[in-house]
Amino acid sequence: MKIPPFHLAIPVSDLQKARKFYRDTLGCGEGRSSEHWVDFNFFGHQLVIHYKPPQETEKAHSNPVDGKDVPVPHFGVVLEWDVFHEFSKIMRARGIDFIIEPYIRFEGEVGEQATMFFKDPSGNALEFKAFKNQEQLFAS
Repeated sequence: MKIPPFHLAIPVSDLQKARKFYRDTLGCGEGRSSEHWVDFNFFGHQLVIHYKPPQETEKAHSNPVDGKDVPVPHFGVVLEWDVFHEFSKIMRARGIDFIIEPYIRFEGEVGEQATMFFKDPSGNALEFKAFKNQEQLFAS
């Protein structure tokens, strides 16, 4: 099944720090931009960072999953299994401060997956995951 790319626009409080993070840390190709926004190729999807002045934010929220505090909201992509593991090594080498370190969920079960969480410089939470068997993405 060919999945069409999604488009997601997110707020960032420092456009240049966020640009450097998505381009240099995550390795996303940069597309069009203005002084207020930047397009990125986010693993084949269109991610746009939009400058929004910093404001007092509400308290961060999380839900317990596997005894870990999963940040809500969050976004990310599902990578291929080997790509996830290589990407997690790169993120470690680049000094990412993980909210949830890379680990395996449902090991040996239907839906076995690798996952990790971290935030961008503006506090947007990202999840990267991979399924051992990609066909089990929506398995119940």
